[in-house]
Amino acid sequence: MTKLLIGVIGVGHLGSLHAKMFSSISSAELVGVVDADAGRAEQAASNNNTKVFSSIDELLKNVKAVSIATPTSTHFEIAKATIEAGVHIFIEKPITHTTQEAEQLVKSAKAKGVTIQVGHIERFNPALLALETYNLQPMFIESHRLAQFNPRGTDVAVVLDLMIHDIDIILSLVHSPVEKIEANGIAVVSDHIDIANARLQFENGCVANVTASRISQNKMRKMRLFQRDAYISIDFSEGQAEIFRLVDEGEDVKNLTMMLGQITAGSRNRKIVYERPEIKEVNALKYELELFVDAVQNHKEPLVTGEDGLQALKVAHDIMEKIKQQRISF
Repeated sequence: MTKLLIGVIGVGHLGSLHAKMFSSISSAELVGVVDADAGRAEQAASNNNTKVFSSIDELLKNVKAVSIATPTSTHFEIAKATIEAGVHIFIEKPITHTTQEAEQLVKSAKAKGVTIQVGHIERFNPALLALETYNLQPMFIESHRLAQFNPRGTDVAVVLDLMIHDIDIILSLVHSPVEKIEANGIAVVSDHIDIANARLQFENGCVANVTASRISQNKMRKMRLFQRDAYISIDFSEGQAEIFRLVDEGEDVKNLTMMLGQITAGSRNRKIVYERPEIKEVNALKYELELFVDAVQNHKEPLVTGEDGLQALKVAHDIMEKIKQQRISF
């Protein structure tokens, strides 16, 4: 199969990693990069044996797909021009700054036959991938995403910077519309919300309690899922998952890590078992970019679609609006 000709728009911290990954993907050819900082573009091009383009328009004339890793405020205009050129898009999260912009991009891309994949990288975390064969139907979710302060990312609220990762994952697991949102948050060291908590109630009865902070002393990226007969713990930082569940007396448990006990009450005897799913060595960034290339080349729907990015953004903005209302009420 012919290699996918691809370029990277924006080669800051994350974009430079995109360039590195694309240069190592056998099914892709990194045609070039473009960045507002000429020196940074030259460095990225040199590191990855590719060329620098003088403008986004010039790059678009020479590629079939691009990765957009520029500041969120620039996503819409760049992606709009890319769609008009008929070029496929991998765009870092959040998809755009506003939901109206995201809606327009999704609609335009569909009309043009352009693929959009949004860079919600935690969907490709080995800990979450290890649970693909399990029947996950959570009815209560608790997540904590805490980070030490870093000036990078403070141009947006922590809801869009960090919490949106967990919002996207939760929406992908619950498969039900959000019915009600309660939220609180505060700006501490920046001009935007630095710590936030939200309670999402879904139409199917599931409830998610989501916390994000970028002013924590210790890092944490954990999610806990509670469902009928099972409790699942996911540690995104460590790339590990643990499952505690009930199994029927006759169920084959030879591959389980540990038997914890037995329940004889009720209509049938069941066992309490503990297991740690096998974790595969996966570079999450490279894997999501490989799947983007595959989706474009084989005309498949990407794992994280533009619609997914839009839905996560809508919930994030609803949370921020609830926080704004809380401020006004005080």
